Amino acid sequence: MTTIPDPTRAAPAPGVSPLRIGSVQLATNLLVAPIAGYTDLAYRLIARRLGGVGLACTDLLCPQGVLRQTAHTRILMQTCEEDSPLCYQLFGAENDPLVEAARWCVDHGARIIDINMGCPADKVTQRRGGSALLCDPDGTVRMVEKIVAAIPNTPVTAKLRLGWDDQHIVAPYLARRLEEVGVQLITIHGRTTEMGFSGSARLDGIAEVVSAVGRIPVVGNGDIRTPQDAARMMQVTRCAGVMIGRGALSAPWLYRDTWEHLSGRSIPTPPTLEEKCQILRNHFDLHVQLRGEHSAACEFRTRISWYAKEMHPCRPLKDALRQLDSAVRFHCAVDDFLRWRASM
Repeated sequence: MTTIPDPTRAAPAPGVSPLRIGSVQLATNLLVAPIAGYTDLAYRLIARRLGGVGLACTDLLCPQGVLRQTAHTRILMQTCEEDSPLCYQLFGAENDPLVEAARWCVDHGARIIDINMGCPADKVTQRRGGSALLCDPDGTVRMVEKIVAAIPNTPVTAKLRLGWDDQHIVAPYLARRLEEVGVQLITIHGRTTEMGFSGSARLDGIAEVVSAVGRIPVVGNGDIRTPQDAARMMQVTRCAGVMIGRGALSAPWLYRDTWEHLSGRSIPTPPTLEEKCQILRNHFDLHVQLRGEHSAACEFRTRISWYAKEMHPCRPLKDALRQLDSAVRFHCAVDDFLRWRASM
């Protein structure tokens, strides 16, 4: 694969700078979006090793699970020295033990605490967390103010959507109020809760949030599939950084390519098929090391659908991995696929 420049040494082009979140300096202005079930430690390490990542984030953490250290929460919080800097993302409502959970996370190594105000999933909003917090902006601000006060030496950030629906666009107001109580960065997904992931992310809505705050950086999120998408979002909205989600599940090298493009350098040559297969192998092997062979086999039955978007034609590989039950069969399936493609 093309040599990956070190983003900590490469000087960005004028107007594009690595982000600083409170006391935490990032290497780039690109964030890994927390996607439930996908952006676990193995994925984050793959993305970091390919380059371009400034900050990664855990999956949504339930404060009760954090404090009880349930088995599921321990998996979501799994990290290592290489996985740094790491943001711990909490979700919940005013009556949840968010202050105590934030303190626990900081005591156990969290560099940044993010409060999720953007998840539209019913299982989160029905507990008055996620984007349900948009329905009571003033109550949400009071809740966050307590968290900020409880961890004065750790930056607190917030991830928002535009509002619950088009009749209740609250993100500019809420972002401004959150800045006033000490939040150090706002990430804004350019959709309402009602939109889910349908339609297109609204750049004008992101721009309104950028205009609403005074000093802290705003990160745009939504529909980033290419480096050019990220550049356009920054140009149109004047946001300071970009959070990349589903677009990088198929191509975890997207962070590297985007940082190169934003920094005024040439986008690296796309990985060859063999290199993509090696990334897939490395990802699988990391999952085996971290969570065991059975977990990796189950996980990659679905992961292959994402990787396959960048590997067409690959029907034999998808079919083989959907029946996956061991590491040996995984590597044999990849070997067989490469031989099949070479014979075409």
